[in-house]
Amino acid sequence: MQKTRFSIFFNSINFVFLGFLKSSWKDKALNLLSILFGYFLFANFITKFISEGKNELLMIPIIIIMFEIIIRIKPLKQSQIYLLWMILDRIRIGSVYALILEAFKLGS
Repeated sequence: MQKTRFSIFFNSINFVFLGFLKSSWKDKALNLLSILFGYFLFANFITKFISEGKNELLMIPIIIIMFEIIIRIKPLKQSQIYLLWMILDRIRIGSVYALILEAFKLGS
């Protein structure tokens, strides 16, 4: 296949949406376990603080600041700590999912 602009565009779109299929089983397993661990950890964390009813106004800004720090400190892929950052980022994604799910449960 020739390297036309359309084929390059199509390959980049394909990588964005289906790029996770090309990764190794170790990366897939770490991603899935990190997301599930983040969901489990944060779902229990939220229910504990909702049931106690104290320190809610202090904990929410701390959680948001932690999430922003994780997003902003992304290292290069060749870095030694990239795998650790990837796991922390997936835990963050799982915790955001738990937070949104809990908000829907409380809203209904």
